[in-house]
Amino acid sequence: MFPDPFSHNDRLSLCPVCLARIGARHEAVAEEGGQTVYLVKRCPEHGTFRTPLWRGEPSITSWRKPKLPTPPAPQNAPDKGCPYDCGLCAQHRQHTCTVLLEVTARCNLACTYCFASAGTGSASDDPGMPQLKEQLRKARAAAGPCNVQLSGGEPTMRNDLPAIISAAKELFPFVQLNTNGLRIARESGYANALAEAGLDSVFLQFDGTTNDIYRALRGAPLLADKLRAIHHLGEAGIGVVLVPTVVPGVNADNVGALLHVAAAFSPVVRGVHFQPVSHFGRFPHSEQQDGQNGQSWQKGPLPQARITLPEIMRGLEEQTGGLVVAADFLPPGCEHALCSFHANYLVHENGRLQRLSVQRKACSCEAAPASDGADAAKAFVKRQWAAPAASASGESPSLGSAQSGQNLQIPEALHVAAFQQGKDSDPEVFLARLCEQHAGAGSDAAGTAGQGTNDLDAFVRRAATHVLAISAMAFQDAWNLDLERLQGCCIHVSAPDGRLVPFCSWNCTAADGTPLHRRAS
Repeated sequence: MFPDPFSHNDRLSLCPVCLARIGARHEAVAEEGGQTVYLVKRCPEHGTFRTPLWRGEPSITSWRKPKLPTPPAPQNAPDKGCPYDCGLCAQHRQHTCTVLLEVTARCNLACTYCFASAGTGSASDDPGMPQLKEQLRKARAAAGPCNVQLSGGEPTMRNDLPAIISAAKELFPFVQLNTNGLRIARESGYANALAEAGLDSVFLQFDGTTNDIYRALRGAPLLADKLRAIHHLGEAGIGVVLVPTVVPGVNADNVGALLHVAAAFSPVVRGVHFQPVSHFGRFPHSEQQDGQNGQSWQKGPLPQARITLPEIMRGLEEQTGGLVVAADFLPPGCEHALCSFHANYLVHENGRLQRLSVQRKACSCEAAPASDGADAAKAFVKRQWAAPAASASGESPSLGSAQSGQNLQIPEALHVAAFQQGKDSDPEVFLARLCEQHAGAGSDAAGTAGQGTNDLDAFVRRAATHVLAISAMAFQDAWNLDLERLQGCCIHVSAPDGRLVPFCSWNCTAADGTPLHRRAS
């Protein structure tokens, strides 16, 4: 009798069919293009599942950021165990960095991929203001002065969104809006109203630089709307983070162009936050076949439907001609190391990027308290993703706000892209030319600000406004969920009853759409 390979499981996951907790392990396989690491697991009732987690360099063994667990005060008593007791339970190991508050399930799009399966219901189904205020109050009591993101659905479907922003701002230092940007683009003065309510930043759905990408992912050609939304937010003094959902065969070959556009739109655009596609909520389904016996055993994503963090790192290097390089990117100090990467750059006037963060080496660092990483992440997001602070001297260009009364210096490229295209011109053409112009700019390593006081002064002034954060976060679904990663999550959803639930646990759905937590609360 052959030994059972699953007797060596050292991880816990879920069955994608029945959501039962089952053992799992990493398995490294040499494939074309390098080593691929799979999460392999077997449910006694529903069979074996193999999901690619990490493809190629940097290797998964080198991608480490050890942390000492710092459990928050538990909200739930242990019952069924992780991940069924979320809210937060005693097994959780990380404090809250960001609280996500869902203010509606309605949406004005029907996206191919949507973790919330948004678009259903009516305004009467939205949580009322008293309930939202109570959720905010409970979140503040449990998580302290962390950051808040208002999400949905599409939050701008609510006409009282400015009031919700004001209520959040009374309790939390940084308030961000997760939006597709359509109302911001199409309604004059709406961005200013959000700024006046206290909005600091917008997490803008921005999947690429061509309309074919938006047709595939969002069902409509939305590029012009996206550009106008950025412009209006810049005028209102609200920082913008571009958030592409990266899907193989749709826009994985467009990540370099996205980076060029983000740099050209600095300082209005504060960062790009890539999200490799996850398969929860609403997503295209496909049948996989077991390679050994031909039996259909998984209603879920094929391996080629996934893209991993190292593939995005290398794609950014290859598609920008080395403007950024994969070795620039660092594992996170807050969430689990396998969940994200990040790097920060100074954007020079010609589009050249100068790395500001320390370049990565094989990790030999000592473990630090996880709460230190959460505190650092909260401070960085508040500082970087909002519009640059006004300069006391008035010498540095700065983003203004409706509250401060200062005007934003809109980059010429953004103004032309959003509003000065001829009637027969396509913004795609302008963005393509823009990318070509920036492609030859090159990059510099950190610490090459130049020689002499004048160069240093110019560097400092530029760094006060034109820093671009490049990051990515790989959310987990039922096929690749690892409870060790989940227990290190720092992004927590406010459930209607006030519990804080890790993002990937809240959004997890079985192959047939059955939720683990969402709408079961």
